[in-house]
Amino acid sequence: MRKIGVFIVEDSILMQKVIGGILSSDPQIEVVGFTKLGKEALQKIPELKPDVVTLDVNLPDISGLKVLEELMHNFPTRVVMLSAYTQKGAEVTMKALELGALDFIPKPSGEVSLDLYNFREEIISKIKLTARVDLEKFLSLTAEKVVDKEKLAVTKVVAIGASTGGPKAILDLMREFPPYCDCAFLIIQHMPLGFTRSFAERLSWYSNIKIKEAEDGDYLIKGAGFVAPSGYHMMIEKASGGYCVRLDETALVNYVRPAIDVTLTSVAEAFDGKIVAVILTGMGKDGLEGAKKVKEKGGKIIAQDEASCVVYGMPKAIIEAELADEVLPVSKMPNKILEYLKDE
Repeated sequence: MRKIGVFIVEDSILMQKVIGGILSSDPQIEVVGFTKLGKEALQKIPELKPDVVTLDVNLPDISGLKVLEELMHNFPTRVVMLSAYTQKGAEVTMKALELGALDFIPKPSGEVSLDLYNFREEIISKIKLTARVDLEKFLSLTAEKVVDKEKLAVTKVVAIGASTGGPKAILDLMREFPPYCDCAFLIIQHMPLGFTRSFAERLSWYSNIKIKEAEDGDYLIKGAGFVAPSGYHMMIEKASGGYCVRLDETALVNYVRPAIDVTLTSVAEAFDGKIVAVILTGMGKDGLEGAKKVKEKGGKIIAQDEASCVVYGMPKAIIEAELADEVLPVSKMPNKILEYLKDE
């Protein structure tokens, strides 16, 4: 069986050794080359034709994003970005994904992250999955999305709300969606201040959907997810060419901020396409009033079943109000959501 050839573009010689050591420890992977220079990478990659390239964001001569842009234009290749585990890193990563990178590996401790060894299995898994991507199909899909106003023509939204027990439920749900979903995801999880950013990064790491903590003014993008930041209500509004996120610090709703009701109501009022609202485990009844609005707009409502809930409060309120189109365990939700979203 032919090994997966990987070319490493990395500013730090030490990190070259760390990344190379991790990948070489798997018998199915072969590191075919290293460089710290973007210009050298653009010369060597077409010569060596690796299956996957790992690309650092910060390089001494030209930026990783510039390398990616030129590479995808002149010699399209499967690229996995390496970025710092920071807000700045998240912004650059989202830009890289727009330019054609297939995935990313966060550096947990900044540019030199010796603790990357702790993520050995996940990194090797990402490389193997990336190597199996049908590059021609991906490029054709990317081209279609770029023509479609940079993926901004969103016609389908999935809004997911959860509280107690929600992080695992949301992770289990999101990791089952296939790549290239043509909908945008809005995720509202009741969480203390400071936790939603790392939660979004964790979701993005373990799923096929690229997910970030929402910022005011973010445009909804097909195949991407946005987590409401703790301390802010998340809404959407129509904007030039699509829809964008709006955040505010107005009064708590249902004793929480972000509130699921606020997001669902906003989606029902502003969004013109297909809407699926998913209410997962949690205490209280946040999501009930918003679900009514979604239902009135013709959207679909899915509630988590009692047996799989950690706390059967929010889904129970939906079910008792006879708003649920489906009552399901998390494991059966992805297929039903995709069925609802299917073009007729």
